[in-house]
Amino acid sequence: MPDTAAHPTARLTGIIPQFLVTDLERAIAYYRDQLGFTLDFVYQDFYASVVRDGFAIHLKHGKRSSAEQKWREKQERLDAYIAAVGARELFREIEARRALVVSPLQEQPWACLEFYVEDPDGHVLCFSERIP
Repeated sequence: MPDTAAHPTARLTGIIPQFLVTDLERAIAYYRDQLGFTLDFVYQDFYASVVRDGFAIHLKHGKRSSAEQKWREKQERLDAYIAAVGARELFREIEARRALVVSPLQEQPWACLEFYVEDPDGHVLCFSERIP
């Protein structure tokens, strides 16, 4: 493990997942209309950023192979873990927006209240709130 004392001012300030999407306009619309994100920018016709509460997800036009998609589904992959406050209210909002909820709101044994949604390209997002 690197010695962090050698670089006391170096630190991470954020992380942005990048999802491959088959239809950029459809993906932007889903994140906006079903998940409550706003469009941050579009670069040419293949790249975009959506944000909610200051946190971004980048969307890039591309296609995963069908073998990769099947493997991801079999492994029950999670593409983004999103820490939240007010998970109950967020779940009600996203459910009312008619997002594809693949796992409803539930308390987990690891002291979190979580729910999972899936986007049109099969990316799975977990929204999670720590339970005090």
